[in-house]
Amino acid sequence: MKTRKDRERQVFYGWWVVLASFITLGFTVGLPYFGMTFFYDYFERPIAEGGLGWPRTVITLGLPIGTLSTLWVGPLLLHRYRPRRLILIGTALSMLVMIGFGRLVSGPAGHYGYYGLYILYMVANNLSGGVSHQIILSRWFVRQRGLAISIGYLGVSIGGALAVPLIVEPLTRAYGFRTALQAMGLLLMVTWPLVLWVMRDDPREMGLLPDGDERAAGGEAHHLAPGQGYGEILRGRVFWVLLGGGVCLAGSVGAVNLLLKLILKDRGAVSQVVLDQTFSRTLLLILLVSGVARILVGRLADRLAKRQMLTLTWLPLVAGIPLLAYVPPGTVPLLFCLLYGIALGADYLLLVVTAAELYEMATLPRVLAVVVPVMTVGQTWTPYGVSLIREASGSYTIPLVLIFIIAIIGRALLILLPAPAGWGKLAPRI
Repeated sequence: MKTRKDRERQVFYGWWVVLASFITLGFTVGLPYFGMTFFYDYFERPIAEGGLGWPRTVITLGLPIGTLSTLWVGPLLLHRYRPRRLILIGTALSMLVMIGFGRLVSGPAGHYGYYGLYILYMVANNLSGGVSHQIILSRWFVRQRGLAISIGYLGVSIGGALAVPLIVEPLTRAYGFRTALQAMGLLLMVTWPLVLWVMRDDPREMGLLPDGDERAAGGEAHHLAPGQGYGEILRGRVFWVLLGGGVCLAGSVGAVNLLLKLILKDRGAVSQVVLDQTFSRTLLLILLVSGVARILVGRLADRLAKRQMLTLTWLPLVAGIPLLAYVPPGTVPLLFCLLYGIALGADYLLLVVTAAELYEMATLPRVLAVVVPVMTVGQTWTPYGVSLIREASGSYTIPLVLIFIIAIIGRALLILLPAPAGWGKLAPRI
């Protein structure tokens, strides 16, 4: 049985693992994901003005191609290798990709290079991104799993929030967008010492059990069972409901995340400096709100029914999306930032916590290895579809209506999920 001393050691070191995940997710996910959207209008800018002269359909196609081309990475690799090793490899690949983005050229050759780099980036993201960190944190925590994952994922919001105004924008203004992209790549490597010396894949490496699991480590704990294979997982209705709802919700959020600067640009003619500042401040406010919301959502996810939490975080999303159609030129949309930030605070988090309750711990890596990459496909292909509609209609009005409808469909699908024990009542106190 786990002694009080063992429990204290596990809880103490477990929160060090959470802190390390907070920092590594901020650099490996938050910095490149939100930082890259800052450069979209620089890629679009004419060559004579120092840009690449690319159309929006090319700019927004890179990430979708990357996600679709790398669906095999998660199911093939994530359950076979230690998460820490994957995080190290993925971080190094991300560094090379950012440096490559800074060396792109205009014209068709640049387009193909851009697509190729995004494929490599999504390989890296699958290895070092959310799934590897979720697996580690899910192994360390049971009772406080929602809170632990939410704090770790808070690094994505904080990393993205601080990266653009404090790193990306100043570097771009001082040295140009190419140098800024390459500097972003080098910054990713500051996470290696944390992964090597602080993170641990599993508390059993230290002779401990996850917090909340009071059974002996001799093979009877539920997370040591063999788990379901892919055939059994794919035959279950739960998997497809979770996947469909997650894809729709991720698609609606991804469309706003990736196209926000271009939407603000379309609201009226403003200078590049004003556009950069407006986007930076808007993104900063959104991510700060989402950071606070993520902690609250994570804490409440340990105590309230997941169905209620899914609805509470979905309502601000559908309320905030239409507001983007009425943003005055060069203005930070405060109400939108508040509503959308709350919704973004639950992005992926509730789906992961829900999956952790619906599946055994040995099965969870296989489920997440499929669900998260496919959700990412929805998160990236939806913006591309929105861009095509925008090019045809000449504005983002119709695309925003489409995003709104996709968000509604996503929440409607998740109603079909079964209710595990505890979904309809308060969870026990920790």
